[in-house]
Amino acid sequence: MKGWLRGVGVGPGDPELVTVKAARLIGEADVVAFHSGPRGDSIARRIASTYFRDDVIEELLVYPVTTGSTDHPLGYHGLMADFYDDSADRLAAHLDSGRNVVVLAEGDPLFYGTYMYLHDRLADRYDTAVVPGVTSVSGSAAAVATGLCRHEDVLTILPGTLPVPELARRLADTEAAVVMKLGRTFENVREALRQAGRLDDARYVERASSDAERVLRVVDVDPMTVPYMSMVVVPGKDLRADAAGRAASSTPASGTAPLAAGVSPAHGVAGEVVVVGLGPGPDRWLTPEASAALAEVAHVVGYAPYVNRVPQREGLTRHASGNTVEVDRARDALELARKGERVAVVSGGDAGVFGMASAVFEAAETHGYGDVPVRVVPGVTAAQAVAARAGAPLGGDFAVMSLSDRLKPWDVIERRLRAAAAADLVIALYNPASRSRTEQVARAREALLEERGGDTVVVVGRDVGRAEESLTVTTLDALDPASIDMKCLVIVCATGTRVTASGQVWTPRFVH
Repeated sequence: MKGWLRGVGVGPGDPELVTVKAARLIGEADVVAFHSGPRGDSIARRIASTYFRDDVIEELLVYPVTTGSTDHPLGYHGLMADFYDDSADRLAAHLDSGRNVVVLAEGDPLFYGTYMYLHDRLADRYDTAVVPGVTSVSGSAAAVATGLCRHEDVLTILPGTLPVPELARRLADTEAAVVMKLGRTFENVREALRQAGRLDDARYVERASSDAERVLRVVDVDPMTVPYMSMVVVPGKDLRADAAGRAASSTPASGTAPLAAGVSPAHGVAGEVVVVGLGPGPDRWLTPEASAALAEVAHVVGYAPYVNRVPQREGLTRHASGNTVEVDRARDALELARKGERVAVVSGGDAGVFGMASAVFEAAETHGYGDVPVRVVPGVTAAQAVAARAGAPLGGDFAVMSLSDRLKPWDVIERRLRAAAAADLVIALYNPASRSRTEQVARAREALLEERGGDTVVVVGRDVGRAEESLTVTTLDALDPASIDMKCLVIVCATGTRVTASGQVWTPRFVH
């Protein structure tokens, strides 16, 4: 009869934080396995050894490396995969012999825990279960003794191994955060906290709940003393204000006097909304003017995927929101500008082509913000990017249309499609499909086929400028509407559009 396998969390350090169930299973096990670094010192064993049977078999699983450096032909992950395969084989031998096996894990077995890699390899062959443990996050929050998050606060758990710009962005976008995997990454983490404006309130916790526990302000930590078993705790924004005794204050957190209307705290000039087109994807398509504008503002407002493309820096506040709330976010930006802030509203592509520029002017007109300065910075739009990849399909007269019927009825879209097709214009189709709009491409194709021949050239660009980029040259007859999604831009060419022997598409400047 085969033995059972249990992944058991033993908490962050204090042996008294081992759960009753975990202690019972450890005491019942024939074999207790635990991981360690190359020196063979296992933190999990130190925490749980009190509960071992006198005759228990101990299995020490020693990591071959603790960093990403290795000469293994498949790199670090290949080396670790081999290690987990070997470890699983060792445990399987015990299980096949009828022995019951417990694998110890600091904190919780499935929260950044190494047990999960053994579970993946053994759970389909043996009686397997997981016993949750007190996480290092819980231990560190208790050590800081400040509420981590409450109400609708979002808590984000981040590995310190992320690149500094990405880590800073994520820290700026959340109310509360915990950063794990420190050690060699600490100085990068501290720089990311500074760029995100979260450094002053961040707390460093070392070896939470153990006898060696230390709690310091991150700004006071010597990077040379930081072990891997440490983390940074950043309480939620409201709670940080409470902790500093500022929640009820009517003055800004910096201690300055309230702002006069029309004065920017960062620049001492009148507030402004600058609407910025970020281009269709890669950073190299962001114009110098757009980069300069983003470097001067104190706030960035926009649809979350576009806000995420703006690098975080010190003093920048991000306001990300969902799709389909363009006027609401425009109004929020205008309100910030009226209070004296310099605000960027960001769009993908060109902000003036089915982007946020019109929404800002609409909100200004509708909601009484006509006194707020608005400036629009152009960007490379998707039609330009796809056309350039294809060749020059927009070389003659062309029309640009959106197939989204969220703001206009389908009969208007179809009437315009037919008119553009009858005029033999090249037609660039934005927003051809989405998760909730799956029929528009098929309906547009049917209408166009009534005005154009089936051999009309069609270009489909998906994710142009990104790693997943693809470009398809087809015809109106062969176009498969099911292949079009929200990442696509479709160019329906004119009767005179030509395709070269190498597959490039271009439209002559002269009339046929």
